[in-house]
This record gives sequence, C-alpha cells and structure tokens, in this order.
Amino acid sequence: MSGHSSRPRQLPRRLFQLYAGLALYGASSALLVRSGLGLEPWNVLHQGLSERTGLSMGLVLTVVGAAVLLLWIPLRQRPGLGTVSNVLVIGAAMDATLAVVPDAHGLPARVAFLVAGVVLNGAATGLYIAARFGPGPRDGLMTGLHQRTGLSIRLVRTVLEITVVATGFVLGGTVGPGTLLYALAIGPLAQVFLRLFAVPAGPEGTTVVAAGQPRRAILRR
Repeated sequence: MSGHSSRPRQLPRRLFQLYAGLALYGASSALLVRSGLGLEPWNVLHQGLSERTGLSMGLVLTVVGAAVLLLWIPLRQRPGLGTVSNVLVIGAAMDATLAVVPDAHGLPARVAFLVAGVVLNGAATGLYIAARFGPGPRDGLMTGLHQRTGLSIRLVRTVLEITVVATGFVLGGTVGPGTLLYALAIGPLAQVFLRLFAVPAGPEGTTVVAAGQPRRAILRR
C-alpha cells in the first residue's frame, strides 16, 4: 500500500523533471550552436538540414524527431509521455533560446558558451532520464535496432552517430572541438546528474534513475 501511495506523490516531481529537463536540453543545445565550436552529433545533422531548407533548427529537430518516431513502428518500440514530449518541447526551447541569445564573439566567450552548453546538457539529460517517462525518439531507434539486429548497443550507436555527423557535416553542420568535448564529457556528466536527480522508487528507499541501463538511455540529438 505504501509503495502505491508514494507514486502519486512522486508524479508532480517527475513531470517537473521531465519538462524542465527537455526545456533545458533545448536551451543548452542552443548555447552550443551560438558557441560556433561544434555541436552534438544529431544537431550537426539538424543544423545542416536547417541550412539547406531555410527552416529553423528547432523546427528541423522536431520534424526529424517525428520521422525517427515513425521508424519505431516496424521496430515495435512503444513511446511514452517523455518520447512524445521530447519531439514537441526540445525544438521549441531551442528556437526560443536562439531568438534571444546572440552568437558569441571572441574565443573566451565562445569557450564559455561551449562549456556551459555541455554541462547544462548533462544536467538536462539527468533530469529527463531520471523522470522515467520513456526514452527519446533517437534512443528508441538505437535500442530497437539493437534488439532487431542483435548488434551491440555500442556498435549501433556508433554507426548511427557517425552517419548523422557525416551527413550533417556535408550539409553544412558545424563539427569542431565542441563535438569531441561533448562526446567525451556527456556520459560522465549524465551519470553524475542521474544520481543527483534520482526519484525515490518505493518504500524500501531505493531509487530508480532510468528503466534499463542509464548509459543506454542518454539522449542524443
């Protein structure tokens, strides 16, 4: 009884973490854009498509997220509230931030934007995943391909991210030292923030930070 009664009390916190994390993710990604020093893998693709289509980067992110979500159907993945919210919130938050934050000028400012973007992105990842409302579209694609092909998560993720980075770069997306810094730092940062934002999950006092292995759930835009 106590376990069931604790869940409704957790729901407001989990919802707050979900939407705060998604909004912060979009805002932090916008800081990486404004730094001009390199983007996370999926945003290299989004920026390249934005350059080619004339659409805002946030809108491209939303459209690509929705298209990736359609690929879940043959992979038999089930979206959660967090999955759908991911598609709708992150792009809007990115565009809103890009509208008010100008490009950084001078190397110190650009580096500051880069470091702030990476750290805040790690915090956003911890908030979102610890809320336990389902994976993002791109993470579901990764795990679905893993289950269908039998290939390792590491290999599937590597192939996907190399593909989107290469495609985005050809289309005009920004690849730079920030891309490498993000790749090296986001895992450790996310693990720290996952523990920090873990939601209690039962009367025994245990906590759950993500369904399955947290390392598999880390967002990739």
